Amino acid sequence: MPSHLFADRPAQPPEPGSVDALISQTRRLRGEVDAVRRDTVVDEDDVQGRWQRALCDLAVHQLDDLGRHLGQLKEGPPAVPALDGSGSTDDEADPAGPEARQTRIGSAEWDLLTDEVNWSEELFQIFGRSPEAGPLPLDELGSTLFSEDQPLLTSMVTACLVDGKPIDGEFRIVRADGRVRTLHMRGEPVLDSDGCTASMWAVFRDVSELRRSQRAVRESGDSLQRRREIAQTEHRLAVELQEAVLPPWRGSLRLPHHTNGALDVAAHYLPAATSALVGGDWYDALELPDGRSLLTVGDLTGHGVTATSGMAMMLGALRGMAMAGIDPGPLMGWLNQLLETSAQPALGSAVCCRYDPARRVLSWAQAGHPAPLLFRGGSGRALRPPEGVLLGATSGAAYGQAEERLEPGDVLVLHTDGLTPRSIEFGRADGAERLLALAPRFSAARSAQDCVRMVVEEFGVGEREDDACVLVARVGG
Repeated sequence: MPSHLFADRPAQPPEPGSVDALISQTRRLRGEVDAVRRDTVVDEDDVQGRWQRALCDLAVHQLDDLGRHLGQLKEGPPAVPALDGSGSTDDEADPAGPEARQTRIGSAEWDLLTDEVNWSEELFQIFGRSPEAGPLPLDELGSTLFSEDQPLLTSMVTACLVDGKPIDGEFRIVRADGRVRTLHMRGEPVLDSDGCTASMWAVFRDVSELRRSQRAVRESGDSLQRRREIAQTEHRLAVELQEAVLPPWRGSLRLPHHTNGALDVAAHYLPAATSALVGGDWYDALELPDGRSLLTVGDLTGHGVTATSGMAMMLGALRGMAMAGIDPGPLMGWLNQLLETSAQPALGSAVCCRYDPARRVLSWAQAGHPAPLLFRGGSGRALRPPEGVLLGATSGAAYGQAEERLEPGDVLVLHTDGLTPRSIEFGRADGAERLLALAPRFSAARSAQDCVRMVVEEFGVGEREDDACVLVARVGG
């Protein structure tokens, strides 16, 4: 019966030309994958990048294994390793050394009748054992394994020798140099003419790097999945918080009710192109106790739960101070102090307007925000802004207040600066110009809701990098 010592190699190698072609293809593919791996920039916080890099590492390891296997096919079965009179081996004459060649497959045969053990030279390298020390008998093989892996090897060997079952399993060994390696073992019993087990052969493959790469892919993939789940949860919380805080009314709102000179108000929230970017934009309109009305829009920096919770704090404070009768200018000063002392510092911009229907006068203040746009008689202009810096930017900042007398039919537009997408064609400064170009259409509109619909038609398409709000108030007769 032929020996199974080198059962991992074919007895007759295939045609060299076909193997050479496969080797060339493997090397080319390996180079391309390695180029992708080098181009994959990974930083500590980039979970997806680490996952992509781990996949590339795994692919490189597998292609390295494939290249070595094809090389063995091309070379054919090697001679059985033997010691010469000086006790040295061919490996010692090789200037590259066994570790430099990174051989990962070796074979062994244990003769149960003569107790003879044969190991291939590759197996000595895998176990980190010198050929002078000789191969390990089958009953001593387990001494190199992790203690928790020893029962698995015992079970596999017993099943093979007693029941004739093939061996197929993995375990970890500790080499003489202290390095830990993961080996995949496959083997079968060799029966004599009476059907009894005469010997056992096995092929060992060092899969340490492969398993390490697979583990890296799995761990980075799990981390990426956790990040996605966390992001989805935070997005859902941000959306729910935003919906709970922004005004519940839809369509048009009349402020104040049953009064001449009342405002017809409508508003709309325009989400970012990426649904995950829920920002801190707000809008609001409400009737104050003295019969006047509050109009406001604003924006906090950032996205997610942090931004929406900050927006909820700011809008709640703004509503409370407006209901208490604080003028827009001083109100902005208090908002600035609130944002400056909050647990989560941020910057914000806002515009706050108070409308007196009896006098048709708009009192307003702003904090680093685009000025309201006033449309009258088919043309439009931006109101001249009073003094006001970004909220949270400067301690003790003073905020001016301006007044504007309105007329029946006037249209007032308040918006946040995310209204215009960033692109080659349009910058943020173009948003006001595009809104002002809608003046003829606004003059023909019958309601504030019609004006909002026109704004959405103009700005609601395209790749918006940030969310935005627009509020339109039309002065009644």
